[in-house]
Amino acid sequence: MIDILEHITAIQRHVSQTGEEVRVTLRRTYQAQLEEVWDAITDPDRIARWMLPITGELKVGGSFQLEGNAGGEILECDPPKRFKVTFGGPESMVEIRLTADAAGEAVELQMDHSVPAAFGGPSGALYVGPGWDGALLGLALYLEGKIEEGHDPREMANSPESLEFSAESIRAWTKAVRDSGLVPEDQLRPAVEAAVSQFAPGASVDDFL
Repeated sequence: MIDILEHITAIQRHVSQTGEEVRVTLRRTYQAQLEEVWDAITDPDRIARWMLPITGELKVGGSFQLEGNAGGEILECDPPKRFKVTFGGPESMVEIRLTADAAGEAVELQMDHSVPAAFGGPSGALYVGPGWDGALLGLALYLEGKIEEGHDPREMANSPESLEFSAESIRAWTKAVRDSGLVPEDQLRPAVEAAVSQFAPGASVDDFL
């Protein structure tokens, strides 16, 4: 069992728009050393434990593919603190930054996912945010030693507990979009409907609005 609300509140969420670029930002702190977190998010064998199997040439100029999900190209890499990739298309960019605390015992992970505003505008945060929340949850459980050998992240994603987490994630991202002040209320419902269909099928859209 996981404490769903604890993991939901552990993530800071922000939605912004600058010119024609929309950016979704997530921050979460992990009680681990910098090199450990870096290795967990860049080593293919370890990524497969908490996220999805990944293939490709994982170096600058190389490409990657998450099994059954998106792929992209590796644009920049500064071990053990930062990398930037395309994700699902050349105009969709994901950048990860790791910052250790002064004692070296905790690491803040910041993820920025930026896309052209034409891809769905700020309400598009609901298309990707809950999925990223699930990834950060998986990483947390892995770093805490709560994912056993042979664990299948895809099975976990379809469990009742994970669906409950996803529902709370949609609720949190709906609030983040509202807090941005960038989306009129009448434009919010279609994005929530899409998020519910993808991440919490069977839930009532009205429960999130």
